[in-house]
Amino acid sequence: MKTVFPIPEPTLIPVVGTDAAFPVRRVYCVGRNYAEHAKEMGFTGREEPFFFSKPADAVLYVPEGETGELPYPPRTSDLHHEIELVVALSSGGRDLSVEEAAACIYGYAVGLDMTRRDLQGEAKKLGRPWEVGKAFDYGAPMGPIYPAERTGVLEQGDITLVVNGQIRQKGCVSHMIWKVAESISYLSGLFELRAGDLIFTGTPEGVAAVEPGDLMVGAVQGVGELKVKVVA
Repeated sequence: MKTVFPIPEPTLIPVVGTDAAFPVRRVYCVGRNYAEHAKEMGFTGREEPFFFSKPADAVLYVPEGETGELPYPPRTSDLHHEIELVVALSSGGRDLSVEEAAACIYGYAVGLDMTRRDLQGEAKKLGRPWEVGKAFDYGAPMGPIYPAERTGVLEQGDITLVVNGQIRQKGCVSHMIWKVAESISYLSGLFELRAGDLIFTGTPEGVAAVEPGDLMVGAVQGVGELKVKVVA
């Protein structure tokens, strides 16, 4: 069928060790999924998981070993970093058991859930959606995808973010409140998950602001490193 304008190019993320790319369908994010981060945001306990989304074209792919450039977004003066383990799905479904959810995992990547914290905070106070704080252009930098057959199931491992040579965030994947498969299972009760979905699984404590000129270096043990510089 003829389209009224050319169909936009899909968002593709290269897969380590192959000549293939992962086509991104949707981007889901798990909120407050590390206990210490929940505390620094004013919450405690194992509350029910909650989610928000970013558009697929908010993904800023950064090849491993290179430094990506993140334009400082408009309408904010409080841009925060959140380092995360990203999970890529090769299958999906509805109302998945934890075991079925685990079987959907294709691989893993390092990602940054960038947040316009001032706009998010204002939206929270007014009872409005978070999109302006989370779903902006280039708000989801990430590196290549490591297939699970290469990494094994990631249930532990250090997750860190260094800014201008100084450690900002440090945690362990095992410290997630809701484990990866549990989050996927719960999410499948809200949406039908499909191949191509990405899930940003939450961030450890230490979120803070960055400015133009700052260099962020994030890493997840077993899944490589992500370098992103904030530019004006």
